[in-house]
Amino acid sequence: MSERESMPYDVVIVGGGPAGLSAAIRLKQLANDAGKEISVCILEKGSEIGAHILSGAVIDPRALDELLPEWRESGCPLADVPVTDNQHWFITKSGKFAMPHIFTPKFMHNEGTYTGSLGNLCRWLAEQAEGLGVEIFPGFPAAEVLYNEDGSVKGVATGDMGVDREGHHKADYQPGMELHGRYTLFAEGARGHLTKQLKAKFDLEADCEPQVYGLGMKELWDIDPAKHKPGLVIHTQGWPLTDAYGGGFLYHQANGQVALGFVVGLSYRNPHLYPFEEFQRWKQHPEIRKFLEGGKRVSYGARAINEGGWQSVPKLEFPGGALIGCSAGFVNVPRIKGTHTAMKSGMLAAESVFDAVVADRAGDELGTYESTLRSSWIADELQLVKNAEPAISKFGGTLGTLLAGIDMWMRTLKIGLPITMKHKPDHTKLWRKEHCPKIDYPKPDGVISFDRLSSVFLSNTNHEEEQPCHLQLKDPSIPISYNLPLYDEPAQRYCPAGVYEVVGLDEGNPRFQINAQNCVHCKTCDIKDPTQNINWVTPEGGGGPNYPNM
Repeated sequence: MSERESMPYDVVIVGGGPAGLSAAIRLKQLANDAGKEISVCILEKGSEIGAHILSGAVIDPRALDELLPEWRESGCPLADVPVTDNQHWFITKSGKFAMPHIFTPKFMHNEGTYTGSLGNLCRWLAEQAEGLGVEIFPGFPAAEVLYNEDGSVKGVATGDMGVDREGHHKADYQPGMELHGRYTLFAEGARGHLTKQLKAKFDLEADCEPQVYGLGMKELWDIDPAKHKPGLVIHTQGWPLTDAYGGGFLYHQANGQVALGFVVGLSYRNPHLYPFEEFQRWKQHPEIRKFLEGGKRVSYGARAINEGGWQSVPKLEFPGGALIGCSAGFVNVPRIKGTHTAMKSGMLAAESVFDAVVADRAGDELGTYESTLRSSWIADELQLVKNAEPAISKFGGTLGTLLAGIDMWMRTLKIGLPITMKHKPDHTKLWRKEHCPKIDYPKPDGVISFDRLSSVFLSNTNHEEEQPCHLQLKDPSIPISYNLPLYDEPAQRYCPAGVYEVVGLDEGNPRFQINAQNCVHCKTCDIKDPTQNINWVTPEGGGGPNYPNM
């Protein structure tokens, strides 16, 4: 095997999402202001910045205002559609009840927010970063954490290219590259595979609750111009979910498009539940369907969302690096927003890293990032809503929402309930199949509702087929010997891309099949598998979805 080459930087950033890009921009801003030179690079596993970015998205511009105050006048695509009308519906199978704004705290009203493509915002941020001298390497996933002899993080290595399924080198084999940094910031997003390793190595979750997740699925539609209302934002709770919490969204964005989607909390109990089919059912609700009739679906994607809240934020610093953005988990679940908190965390980390680099330090804990973040407006915001997700998860949609609302109102008035509710990991929540009813899902009509494979086609997902499978089974026997008899192998249903199948049942010879080329990198399998038998790792560079406007 050829020896890997290495490149030194002051700061290496893993992930080209809003947190990683904000950290890079802030580092360069500070260096320019101080007349210093600081080298910064970003590794992005997608084929380009934004290719793997998926969010609703309604974005609070608070962090963007701090980072780039003139963004509205600088061609930023987010400025195109301010939110003009915010509605929250409780829906039954055929009707709806619109919640009056007076019943919800002011921070839930979406005043001053914008709706648009988070992927396009990241592409614009990348332009700003490169203009400041940041080096960005798309299509190069960080596959391995590197350590110094003292155990501190040294940097990361990218994955080897040109390796076949059996691990043999092909004719086009190229070894990965090592990127060494004084400090490395991990901005991998929810359930990052290197972040998972770092949490274990440095025991970063010793003093917090387990992180819990939702699965978010999204489609973009071109709709009838007569039905399009730029800036209209709708959120729904209720039907069709019964044994799970979650809800839908429908945002009227630029260019006659609506972004719509559905989130299912991954703490659900019924192994027969099929999140993708719940999304397709939700679209058939008359109040949603009326926007889509006469329109055309143009894109689809899915991703896991951090939903643990403030009590699930781990220790953020470790020798040689830190966690930022959704690698740490700063999503405000009731607001369905995490971009602004992710960006701010990256900016705070950058300020601590800059001070350390200027002081000629390397490899130690930053010392100031953690304390600064925990006294920032991120903490203020997330502490207001910390009991919302666990209340709904524990008590259900109706009672849980009522209790969550009371708690948020009380915290807004500085008299919050004197408790912090706890979590259990999502993979522990499944009940055995005989204790749960099967769910009869209607067949897709091909007009409003669709199947998974035609949906994956719209995500532009592609992987080099002759490569090692990036969905690793710790024990290949478990899907058939354990999951199938106990849970009817739920991977067949919780995956929103049809990656996992049980074949050969009719012949009495069941076999677990992994269609890794379909994977949209949502990480649901890594989260929900009941024995934690599936380990998601990065595939060959540039593989996965290629979202154009998500």
